[in-house]
Amino acid sequence: MEHPEDGTLALLALGEEQGVPRAQSRHVAECATCRKELEGLRRVVSAGRAGAGEPGLERPGEHVWSRISAELLGPAGSGAAGTPELPAVAPELPAEPVRAPVPQLARRSSRSWRTAWVAAAAFLLGVGATVVADQLRTPSAPEVLATAELAPLPEWSEADAGAAALHEVDGARVLNVELDPGLGEGYREVWLIDSDLERLISLGVLVGSEGVFDVPDNLDMGEFLIVDVSDEPYDGDPAHSGNSIVRGELS
Repeated sequence: MEHPEDGTLALLALGEEQGVPRAQSRHVAECATCRKELEGLRRVVSAGRAGAGEPGLERPGEHVWSRISAELLGPAGSGAAGTPELPAVAPELPAEPVRAPVPQLARRSSRSWRTAWVAAAAFLLGVGATVVADQLRTPSAPEVLATAELAPLPEWSEADAGAAALHEVDGARVLNVELDPGLGEGYREVWLIDSDLERLISLGVLVGSEGVFDVPDNLDMGEFLIVDVSDEPYDGDPAHSGNSIVRGELS
């Protein structure tokens, strides 16, 4: 069986085994040449993902170029003291460019492309994971639209005051209500009432000391500013009992 294409090895290096035919996966596992290239690509992936969050690359010092030059020039380029000497003037290029054999050039180009492609993919995956993690760690705070102090009504004059706050979360409005859980003989229901105390809308039942209630999108909060928490008997009647524990106006 022929060696798999460059894209196949790139997928395996990125951990995308499900996109590779089973026969080609078996070939890579059994072929020493393919395994060697795959290991190299996996090292590129690891380096790309590990460096995704780094701010930048450090510029190498001059000694790095000196060592590279020594390797390239070989013994002929060494001075008396063993220090590589760089040519003062760049050598002249031949009139006709020297062409490498086409098969070798194509192979190097393909390998370079594959390595660059894998490195870029690994880097982007690492950056994406970093961005997502940062967003999860720092959620946006909800916007406070209005607040109200919920004062006890005369029948509940010994009760502690409660609090309400209108928030906007992801484009929707919610009402947060806090009240002493020991108040009330039946169940407690949260209402929004208009300024004339004639129209009212139930938001739901308050269980415990705090509750969060969705506010209808089309409700005009310029009219329904009063927050009311009532003590409701278990009589099956959905109407307001007329026994309000606390009440306050949003502003």
